Amino acid sequence: QVQLVESGGGLVQAGGSLRLSCAASGRAFSSYSMAWFRQAPGKEREFVGGNSWIERTQYYADSVKGRFTVSRDNAKNSLYLEMNSLTPEDPAIYYCARYGTPYSGIHSYQLEDYDSWGQGTQVTVSS
Repeated sequence: QVQLVESGGGLVQAGGSLRLSCAASGRAFSSYSMAWFRQAPGKEREFVGGNSWIERTQYYADSVKGRFTVSRDNAKNSLYLEMNSLTPEDPAIYYCARYGTPYSGIHSYQLEDYDSWGQGTQVTVSS
């Protein structure tokens, strides 16, 4: 079973930037599509952005398109989320997730398709 550990969350002013990291244990990281989700208090967990196992294929929720960038470093078994122009709508716990099946999951936005999750990292935005 893979372990996913997020880091990089914190407090940032509106308009600022943060970079989240997700470190994955085990092998075959490059074979899986990966994604970031977030959950704000009182709301359902929602898709933020994904990076498929096919290199250079990223996909985003409309709410973050143009502001957030998902990238991965397969040599380091790591997934990243670069967040720019943060707004008061962005605060949440951000989760890293791995798609349930290797070599699949291109452009998958569905929470139920991901079966491995990290513990999350908190992002807070001050206005």
